[in-house]
Amino acid sequence: MTRRAASADTRETDDGSGAVRRLAPHARRFLACRSGVLVRLALWSLAETGQAFLVGHGVARAVDQGFLAGDTRQGLLWLTVALVAVLLGAPVIRGVFAELAGLTEPLRDGLVRHAVDRSLGPAAAGGPGGTDRAAVSRLTNQVEIARDSFAGLVLTLRSFVFTAAGALLGLLSLHPSLLVVVLPPLSLGLGLFLVTLRPMAVAQRRALAADEALGDHAARSRAALRDLTACGTGPAAARRGAELIEDAAAAARVLAGWAAVRTAALGVAGHLPVLALLLAVPWLRGRGVTAGALLGAFTYLVQSLLPALHTLMTALGAAGSRLLVVLDRIIGPERPEPRPERTRAAEAERAGGLGSVRAPAATRTEPALAAAPRPAPGAGGGAVTARATDATPGPGDDAPDLGGRPADRARTAAVELRSVTLSYGVRAEPVLDSLDLCVAPGEHLAVVGPSGIGKSTLTRLVAGTLAPSGGEVRVDGREVTGRPPAELAALRVLVPQEAYVFSGTLSDNLTYLRPGASRADLDAAVDALGLWPLVERLGGLDAPVRPAELSHGERQLVALTRAWVSPAPLLLLDEATCHLDPAAEARAEEALARRPGTLLVVAHRLSSAVRADRVLVLDGTDAVCGTHNEVLDRSPLYRDLTGHWQGGPARRR
Repeated sequence: MTRRAASADTRETDDGSGAVRRLAPHARRFLACRSGVLVRLALWSLAETGQAFLVGHGVARAVDQGFLAGDTRQGLLWLTVALVAVLLGAPVIRGVFAELAGLTEPLRDGLVRHAVDRSLGPAAAGGPGGTDRAAVSRLTNQVEIARDSFAGLVLTLRSFVFTAAGALLGLLSLHPSLLVVVLPPLSLGLGLFLVTLRPMAVAQRRALAADEALGDHAARSRAALRDLTACGTGPAAARRGAELIEDAAAAARVLAGWAAVRTAALGVAGHLPVLALLLAVPWLRGRGVTAGALLGAFTYLVQSLLPALHTLMTALGAAGSRLLVVLDRIIGPERPEPRPERTRAAEAERAGGLGSVRAPAATRTEPALAAAPRPAPGAGGGAVTARATDATPGPGDDAPDLGGRPADRARTAAVELRSVTLSYGVRAEPVLDSLDLCVAPGEHLAVVGPSGIGKSTLTRLVAGTLAPSGGEVRVDGREVTGRPPAELAALRVLVPQEAYVFSGTLSDNLTYLRPGASRADLDAAVDALGLWPLVERLGGLDAPVRPAELSHGERQLVALTRAWVSPAPLLLLDEATCHLDPAAEARAEEALARRPGTLLVVAHRLSSAVRADRVLVLDGTDAVCGTHNEVLDRSPLYRDLTGHWQGGPARRR
């Protein structure tokens, strides 16, 4: 589409003319199929015309032919006629509402069917990101707005047409000069009102769009809550939500402004005809208009014409513009969807940066995952302050880029903590206190300790989702605190205890962190992690996944396989195997340890600690790091933990 065409389309959408043209064929077909209902509705409305005519005419005749002529009985008789006309309005309204249901209920049912078909069609096709989150607003709020607005518009438009016909015929029957006085101010107020229709529709459309955008952002953020927490992009999502709230508030203020202009137009149309009639009384009397005719004219204005006009203007201004906008959003042309391969990233970005969990394309293809030789058992053991490698950069050194030379990367620690302290309050006891740690590339480190000691806090510090109170945290030689999410995503993958699996295909879930992964890579990952039973049960890698139908262990296997496929050189497992049986846990950890890169595991079983190259024990007062046997000798807490895990006294390997 050219820029000119796009601009023209935008103008057409904003002023509402395009929506009218799009909806007109649908409206004609809908009304043509219900001609019987329309005829019966018109017949009931004709009775309303007679009612409006008789009320004013009865008052005028009661004054002129009755009370002013000295015939009280005749006056009371005409007032009785007017009263009967008023009382007959009740069955007329009942008949109108009975026929109205024949229009509003089919409209609602048709809109619901269309909204469901429109939202379920892409999802049933199986494309990634096919679900339509705006459908929630269409199925609930917008369908009810359309139904109520249509009902109100039909009622008020019908009432105005037939009531105005009866009142104007009554004025004409009393004296033609009355129309000369009443019609000009009435037309002026109606014209001022019609001027506001188009801007009001624009404001209504923008308000609805802002409401949909806010609802869509809330739905995406709720679905991706784990990623927001794991990747530290919650503040970005909150800022985006605040922006959308401000946009919705601004749209509501503009809408309120035009509503105020419309109220002024209502005042002109509602009061100026009465004032004009009062000022024209001497002129009308000079032209032979009787006192009864004047009183009848006021009755027509106050009791019939002006209330009907006021109701019509209110309905057209509010219900009419809402109906036009909502119908266009429900049955109008669909907006183009993002390309399938970009859908998930687009969702994450709109949710506040969730796309950051995916490494940039430039770094995904680097051969930087080649592991350095693992340290031999006992190497680098001892206290946490001992260095696992001898070639770590100094505090002032800048680490090379991820795409740097392999020789440079071999001299860079995979994880390094320098005097790291973290506390959750100024006076709170630190969770970690001056912790020094160095993990070599390719090393497998297990972190153990009692519940609440700070194991998960450590993984969040290393992942860059939590800033330390003091000290420095480096991954691959790069300080993680304050680093953009996209760069952090290229450095590490954090797998929490509650595994995140989204609705989509199994392949979508496994390639979420590496969209370009080949089928051979997926087959290798599935084979390494033992995911084939689940793949076969679901019907293959392209089969849809419904997270609610997976067990906790199956979700964890999917998340671990996704981490295996990821290009990030560092994997952080925060009790990510707690729902697996011991055999499945052993297979998963061994597969992830063989994967090129570094593995840091928060262990909840002794076997996890035994499999690691080194064990880090956090006990709240001191931290000990070394091989399993070395830590058994030096840490009473670790001996207690291993004894608890084994169900007896701890034994050295």
